[in-house]
Amino acid sequence: MTNNDIVQKLWNLCDVLRDDGINYSDYVTELVLLLFIKMVHENTEAGTLKKHPLPEGCRWSDLNGKSGINLLNDYKRILLSLSTGKDGDGTLVHDDPLISAIYADAQTRLREPRHLEQMIKTLDQIDWFSAQKDGLGDLYEGLLEKNANETKSGAGQYFTPRALINTMVRCLKPQPGEIIQDPAAGTAGFLIATHEYIKSQTDDLYDLTAEQKRFQTTRAYVGIELVPGTRRLALMNCLLHGMEGDTEGVVHLGNALGQTGAGLAKADVILANPPFGTSKGGDASITRDDLTYKTSNKQLAFLQHIYRNLKPGGRAAVVLPDNVLFEAGVGTDVRRDLMNKCNLHTILRLPTGIFYAQGVKTNVLFFTKGSATDKYQEENCTEHVWVYDLRTNMPSFGKRTPFGEKHLAPFEAVFSPSPLAGEGRGEGAASTAHPSARTEGEYSFHSEAIDLPEHSDENEGIDPRLAHSRWRRFSRQWIAEHKGDSLDISWLKDSDSVDAANLPEPSVLAGEAMGELVQALGELDALMRELGAEEEADGARVLLGEVMGGED
Repeated sequence: MTNNDIVQKLWNLCDVLRDDGINYSDYVTELVLLLFIKMVHENTEAGTLKKHPLPEGCRWSDLNGKSGINLLNDYKRILLSLSTGKDGDGTLVHDDPLISAIYADAQTRLREPRHLEQMIKTLDQIDWFSAQKDGLGDLYEGLLEKNANETKSGAGQYFTPRALINTMVRCLKPQPGEIIQDPAAGTAGFLIATHEYIKSQTDDLYDLTAEQKRFQTTRAYVGIELVPGTRRLALMNCLLHGMEGDTEGVVHLGNALGQTGAGLAKADVILANPPFGTSKGGDASITRDDLTYKTSNKQLAFLQHIYRNLKPGGRAAVVLPDNVLFEAGVGTDVRRDLMNKCNLHTILRLPTGIFYAQGVKTNVLFFTKGSATDKYQEENCTEHVWVYDLRTNMPSFGKRTPFGEKHLAPFEAVFSPSPLAGEGRGEGAASTAHPSARTEGEYSFHSEAIDLPEHSDENEGIDPRLAHSRWRRFSRQWIAEHKGDSLDISWLKDSDSVDAANLPEPSVLAGEAMGELVQALGELDALMRELGAEEEADGARVLLGEVMGGED
């Protein structure tokens, strides 16, 4: 049984939850409260869980084999004990702050004991030995990904495609001993991918000393998440991947744009996909008083937090929507400040359709604090910006055309073209802080056949073949003089775009629109009469005649 088979079997349990009247948005939360108890049991049995065991009386063996109302009552008691650390009589059951954080305010919405019993039996029937081969953490992440892909759940906003996460991590090459942060952690995908990357570079951490290994599992990673339910998923995810964090776990509950974010230590590496939207007050409001440029745009606020919170020489990769690249006013100020204080060396223009918010166009910004020659430099740190266009004339990605690593491979190849084999630890990080030895010209995905816009500053004086490249370099001076410090840089014409120069006369366009409206009104009139609403249809005709200045 493969991990995908197990994930599907777990997801099928949502049918049981629906039969108990549980909302779609609560499926995963309800499922993982029980699933985590089972996974801790399996990890304990396999000898892979050395710390944070569940206390006696709150284990899988205290649930399976029971039935009826006693089972449901015992489950409710277990959730309460795990959450508060005490049983119903106030007796101390455990004093593990991480377990309390994972089960904070945990309650089941199940009402039918038979549904709980059915879920327990299904979990007992799964081939956990096969699941252990790939790690239960990977299985758990697969479940989160499944939930994110089901748009009805509304969970996709917390999930960045794994292929993109892995590319961003490989491009930054995080190293053992570095402080790695994600101020918008979601379910901790970036932090876990970073941990797995470092494990792959250190023989599963066995190349490290005991002290270095302890640092990696308890102090290397810090995330912040605003939503308690999402943080619960993140803490479970981290623990199943062997990441303990401090007394609050790897992911702290709080607002990165409030005092929680202001109190973070400086980081060596920051990876993030901040939430889209604007601040509308409440828990998610921007209350920082240390951000230079005041704004209600959360992405601009997150971007300021990220480049301010890097150590000298620290590096970041951040997913941001297009509006951050071209927004005027404060947006321009923030971009100038970023290019002043950091070396913004790379922008990856992402395809549309790879995120939950389908219409949002996004990019990844890669930057390093300081300049290529002086990590303490605080002015004029950006000399050139390299842009890779992975958006123009790319497929419309979704369930039928999944976005994967093969689509990102050409970008990774040009991001850091110098041979990295044989690099010592730390040398890989140096090569990605200020990538060098790059050459313009990359023609993947049939870019040579893409049309060019009729007028484009980006293509002025450029070799015709290079104008078709997906990989181009622009100087800081050119960006200031030609773009007014906008970073909305594009030079290829999308086949779906409309060329304003070739549009028909306005009178023709207006006539076409009028014709379509008249046809639509006629169809609505016929529909109303078919539904027996003749009087309303006649009234609408009279009103339309008055508006148009004529008669019926």
